[in-house]
Formats: sequence, structure tokens, C-alpha cells
Amino acid sequence: MISYKELLKQREALEQQINEARQREVADALAQARSLVAEFGLTVQEVFPSGRASTRGRGAVAGSKVPPKYRDPATGKTWTGRGKPPNWMPKENREQFLI
Repeated sequence: MISYKELLKQREALEQQINEARQREVADALAQARSLVAEFGLTVQEVFPSGRASTRGRGAVAGSKVPPKYRDPATGKTWTGRGKPPNWMPKENREQFLI
């Protein structure tokens, strides 16, 4: 049966091997990515699109936050105006709750 101290030494050695393997594989992946970028003349924006440009033609991004449109003055609770209205929101004359 292996002792606790021996297992700790094995774990330490294994963690070192894991770190070394990760460093090698990351270096290989970076070299491959750089090679592909250079081969195809890609720009940073093409490789890492950001903002609305990356969602062009696909509509809104699922799960994106929408700012609140209405606020209950009594409790401070807000509602975006999407989905089922909360109980504090009247069915008519919602202008008084606009933010």
C-alpha cells in the first residue's frame, strides 16, 4: 500500500508533467494559429470579431441583456417590456412607469 507522502510526491510530479505538457501544447497551438493567420492574411477583427459586427445577419444574441424600460416607483422593481408584464404594471397607461 502506498503511503500518503508517496502519493503527494506522485501528485507533485504529475502536476509538473501536466504543466510541461500544457506549455508544449499551447506553444504548438499558437504556432499553428500564427501560421494560419499569416497564410490567409487574416486580421485580428476577422479572427476575433467583437461587438455587433459578429452578430450581423443573425439577429439578437440569445441571452443578451435588455435594459429595463419601466420602473415601479413604489418598490423600484423594473421590467424590460418583454414577456408577461409584472403584477405592478397596469394593462393600460404605462407611460407613467417609463424610465
